Amino acid sequence: MARIASATGRYGGRSASERHAERRSRLREAGLDLFGAGPGYRNSRLVDVCKQAGLSTRQFYEEYDTLEDLLADLHLYVNDLVEQHVVEVVPQVDDRPPLERAMGLFRTYIDAVTRDPRHTRISFVEIVGVSPRLDQQRLERRARWITLIGDLLADGAARGDIEPRDFRLTAAALVGSINGLMHDWAVGWVDATIDEVTAELLRMLLGGLQISPDDATFGLGPQSSA
Repeated sequence: MARIASATGRYGGRSASERHAERRSRLREAGLDLFGAGPGYRNSRLVDVCKQAGLSTRQFYEEYDTLEDLLADLHLYVNDLVEQHVVEVVPQVDDRPPLERAMGLFRTYIDAVTRDPRHTRISFVEIVGVSPRLDQQRLERRARWITLIGDLLADGAARGDIEPRDFRLTAAALVGSINGLMHDWAVGWVDATIDEVTAELLRMLLGGLQISPDDATFGLGPQSSA
C-alpha cells in the first residue's frame, strides 16, 4: 500500500513537521509496547498499534506503509540509541588502562541495550526471521557493530595495549556471541542475571585478547578491601 501523503502547512498551531514527529513518536512507543512488551510483532495487528497510539489507520499510513516498516524503524531506532551511548563514552575512557577501557565500553553497551526491556526484545528477538528484508537489515547493523568493535580493538593495538592482528574475526565472534546469548536471555532460556551475562561475555572478549582478570574484576568473586 502506498503511503498516504500527510497534509502540509500549520494545523492546530503545529507545523507539518511537528505533527509528523509526534505521530512517529506515538507509533514508535505503541510498537515498543506491543512488540517489545506485549504480544510481540507476529501477534499484533495494525489496528492494535493504532489503538495503542491513539491514532487512526490513515495517520499510520502517513508514516509507514506496513507494520513491518514500523518494526524495521524500531530496530534501527534502538540500535542508533545504543550506538550513540557507546560512541559518547569512548572519549571518557580514552586515557584509562586497557582493561578498564574495554570493560567500560562493554558495560556501557550492555546497559544501553538492556535499560529498557522492550529495546532488548526488539533488538534480539522480534527482528529475527521476520522476512528476508529484515534479515538483511539485521546483518547490515551487525556488520556495523563488527566494524566499530574492530576499529576500537585496532586502536588498542596501535597504543600497544594488545598484540596487533586482523580484529574482524574477533569482533564477529563477539557480536555473534552477544546476539545469541542476549536472545536466549531475553526469551528466558538462560537463567542468569544481566550482571552474570555481562561477566560471561566480558570473559569471552578478554580471553580472546589474552587478558585474564580474576572473577573479582567482574564483581562476582571476593571483593578486595578498600
